[in-house]
Amino acid sequence: MTQKRTVFFISDRTGITAETLGHSLLTQFDLELEQVTLPFVDDVVRAQKAVEQINQVATATGAKPLVFSTVVKADVRDHLRQGHATFFDFFDTFISPLERELGVPSSHAIGQAHGRGDDRLYDVRIDAMNFALNNDDGVSTHHYKDADVVIVGVSRTGKTPVSIYLALQYGIYAGNYPLTDEDLLDGRLPQCLRKHRRKLYGLSIHPERLTEIRQERRPNSTYASFQQCQMEVARAEGLFKRESIPYVNSTSISIEEIATTIIHEGRLKRRLY
Repeated sequence: MTQKRTVFFISDRTGITAETLGHSLLTQFDLELEQVTLPFVDDVVRAQKAVEQINQVATATGAKPLVFSTVVKADVRDHLRQGHATFFDFFDTFISPLERELGVPSSHAIGQAHGRGDDRLYDVRIDAMNFALNNDDGVSTHHYKDADVVIVGVSRTGKTPVSIYLALQYGIYAGNYPLTDEDLLDGRLPQCLRKHRRKLYGLSIHPERLTEIRQERRPNSTYASFQQCQMEVARAEGLFKRESIPYVNSTSISIEEIATTIIHEGRLKRRLY
């Protein structure tokens, strides 16, 4: 039996980048992992505490932890390397070769990826997020004219998380609209969506999975029954096909993959990079 390993994601900011890069690599290995994120390790004192925690795990488990680091400061990184662990330094791996290739030094500034950085880009992110929240679940439709995309689908197909992800990661103005029983029985696009047809993108799902999701929300209800879910999915997909609305099945793909598909197929312009 393969021994369970501990993985540390260490960052001088939120740890999001370290987690994302580390997870991308670790998905290639079928291993049981204990994951620990240590954010805001931005000085030697915090680095020492991180090393102590790493060494405690190494002693307790008898196996060297894996450490993925996006720490910028050289003295902090040097201190982290003293831990009894296998250390993967994303800064040295990518920034140093880029400096050599471009012939200019990097800024070595902390928090550029997920901090405030450029105030204009920060404002774009916040505006896009506000748009997603204010135009969520069909609550308001009169601002769809300002949307980059309007995500359409039956209840619980993932419209809201995809809209929020598009806003936070790319600054895309994404609204979403839930297809109701009335919409599905009518068999036509709701009036409020017809003039925005070119902005529409559909989400579908396997009826079995939709039933599982809805049972958690409203157990033993008509809303969560397999027959209801099967009917709604069939009618929604029929509507998408009749109206030539592109759509993707969200059953077994991640929010990130759905968002990327929508951007690619809809040729949406990203405001954040």
